[in-house]
Amino acid sequence: MLPNLKLLRREKGISQQTLADYLGTSQQSINNYENKTVEPDIDTLKKMADYFNTTIDYITGYANTRYPIANTSAYHLNADEGSIIDKYRALTPKERACVAQVIDTLLDK
Repeated sequence: MLPNLKLLRREKGISQQTLADYLGTSQQSINNYENKTVEPDIDTLKKMADYFNTTIDYITGYANTRYPIANTSAYHLNADEGSIIDKYRALTPKERACVAQVIDTLLDK
């Protein structure tokens, strides 16, 4: 069972059939992924993650981090900086844009 698949699908406003068409599978398969103990193969999970701009771990309920983590440079962070990064990663793209705008405003002083 994929605990976050139904949530992602509903947020995007698509039907099981629309997702099935994109993945090249049946509507019944999507229903089984959402409601039963049926799991898709890894290639299907990858397609889902790409489609919803999330991670396989989030779709399967293994992690709470919704969005893929972009490649980063190595930084040595203290506890406060690490906490801020963790909180930032939990934000939606729209919320991240707001944070960037606040930072830009503060730095322009």
